Amino acid sequence: MIGTTGLKAFEVKCIVGVYEQERNYPQPVLFDIELDYDFAKPAESDALAHAVDYDKVASSVRAMVQQRAFKLLETMAEETVSLLFKHMEHVRTIRLEIRKPQAVTDAACSLVRVERHR
Repeated sequence: MIGTTGLKAFEVKCIVGVYEQERNYPQPVLFDIELDYDFAKPAESDALAHAVDYDKVASSVRAMVQQRAFKLLETMAEETVSLLFKHMEHVRTIRLEIRKPQAVTDAACSLVRVERHR
């Protein structure tokens, strides 16, 4: 019974960008994280120990992103997926979109989107 869970518009303030003005102060990035895994065991047990802990997802992503000063969203995306796969062995597929609202004048945001399977 494969299902999808995740976080939508999870905001983290961090240093990201290649231009000098982007590297001087934290700016918001928004994460949409979708995690596919087998819901059978958590649905049967109703126990967080068998499910994805959203707080752990959020805190681990926030810590990793804020510890680094990424230049590219592409690098941030790949490292985020690697982190999530490392800590959540039961997750089969990750779909991740990262949006940077303040990146381009006259655009709502810049973004990257990746999908990875194991």
